[in-house]
Amino acid sequence: MKIALLGYGKMGQEIEKIAIERGHEIVLKINIDNAHDLTNENLKKADVAIEFSTPETAYSNIQKCFELNVPIVVGTTGWLHKMEEVQNAAQKNGKGFFYSSNYSIGVNVFFEINKHLAKLMNNYPSYKIEMEEIHHTQKLDAPSGTAITLAEGIIENTDRKTKWVNDKSSQQDELEIISLRIENIPGTHTVSYNSEIDEIFIRHTAKNRKGFALGAVIAAEFMKGKSGFYGMKDLIKF
Repeated sequence: MKIALLGYGKMGQEIEKIAIERGHEIVLKINIDNAHDLTNENLKKADVAIEFSTPETAYSNIQKCFELNVPIVVGTTGWLHKMEEVQNAAQKNGKGFFYSSNYSIGVNVFFEINKHLAKLMNNYPSYKIEMEEIHHTQKLDAPSGTAITLAEGIIENTDRKTKWVNDKSSQQDELEIISLRIENIPGTHTVSYNSEIDEIFIRHTAKNRKGFALGAVIAAEFMKGKSGFYGMKDLIKF
């Protein structure tokens, strides 16, 4: 399979290694220094594109792939206010689009555990729900897309939370997400339930980028020749 990498930072380089190990060919690598190479002619060489660029460039990269009917796998966050528009375009116009806030198999298992725990704790309002996410200092958005997905899972399954905020909050219906940026931290997410009596928490800690990169490549393999909107549930099938 021929892959275009839209975003060739540390994550893009890890994706390249795994893609080549799995027998794929990288036909295009785009970063801030060679954005002019993202031409129709170059992009059309790819069977699928993998997008890990920046919040500022992700949407335009998606649009370019849609124009050329190149299925795209997106891991960039920070542009999600346009997600509904992109989903509608993919579904109505037959474009191939795969999105996940996190491509790690372990994180997606964590998402399911988080939703189940929220259901269990819904009847115990004495527990205060809090979240913390820690990433490397190069991460450009906060909270992380993974943290937002976790928050949405809690809000969907807990009556006492209706929205999340990226700060401390005194409002009972607001779910706090505390974002920290520390050098060389691939990603740690913690959800805690605190009461005067005890604390329950669940945590996922990424040791490196390999899990994210492998998931993105597997998603690209899944998307070859496909149209429509897909996510990790379509890939993993819990």
